[in-house]
Amino acid sequence: MRLIKNKQLMDLAARHPRCRPAVLAWKRLMLVNTFTDFVSLRRVFPHADQVTVASRRTVTIFNLSRSFRLITAIHYKQGRVYILRLFTHSEYDKNQWKDDL
Repeated sequence: MRLIKNKQLMDLAARHPRCRPAVLAWKRLMLVNTFTDFVSLRRVFPHADQVTVASRRTVTIFNLSRSFRLITAIHYKQGRVYILRLFTHSEYDKNQWKDDL
């Protein structure tokens, strides 16, 4: 898979240094795998979830460690993963991001 906005992901991880190891582990798994659909993604990331946001698009959410959530848009046919947001669990739980996307 190709990561779009990888620099944004690394900048977000720099703001939350505790999540950096989890971000790097996630990134490594995304780069070495090719996912054809959500089912194939769940084989590697069993805790990934899909959520429909205000724009009626579907985003994929990954739990990174116990404290962080990464929100992405995955285009399986193109093999692209767009980095949208990285939140602490408390920021994520406010649900404001659903309206922003």
